[in-house]
Amino acid sequence: MSFTNVYYKRTAGTPKACYVCYKPTTTVLSTIDTVDFLYTCPGHLTDHGFATSLGGVDGAGGGRKMGLTDEEIAKVKEEWEEKQRKKMEKEKVEKEKKEKEKDKDKDKKDGDRANDKDSKREESKSPKIPGSLSAPIPPTPAHERYALHRDFFAMRQSEHRKRKQAAQAKALAPRLPGAPSGSLQEKY
Repeated sequence: MSFTNVYYKRTAGTPKACYVCYKPTTTVLSTIDTVDFLYTCPGHLTDHGFATSLGGVDGAGGGRKMGLTDEEIAKVKEEWEEKQRKKMEKEKVEKEKKEKEKDKDKDKKDGDRANDKDSKREESKSPKIPGSLSAPIPPTPAHERYALHRDFFAMRQSEHRKRKQAAQAKALAPRLPGAPSGSLQEKY
């Protein structure tokens, strides 16, 4: 299986034929990495024989499925951010210690450049606090999620498999030997 049965509802710019009824539609069901996609009418998305809604949007829904409240989720996030701040501060202190040791070694070698290094140390001691230590979270798709009925999903997988095999055969064809081109002669 090269992709999972989780499709996201998106809107396309140009209408194409629906996978089921062949009417023009701009609604597209697509996997997260767009390995597979199919155009479908919005009416078919409500049909349980075609697709089933998986409960809306990804994101905080995962925590709610486990029975966590918004306060518990916020508390865990705050603890994680605090651990990240402490980790960053610890790395910063270790980096400053290494820089000081390197500076001491260089001071012993070069007595003339001592004044320049003192000014560099003062600059490195001034704290450079970023606005927010928490890294920006990559955007998760804010689209409705659907799972295709097992028969439709099996058809999508078989189509995907056929396309993959056709591409492999096309790539392999130039390496195969050619058919014989001589005439047949009877030896009797």
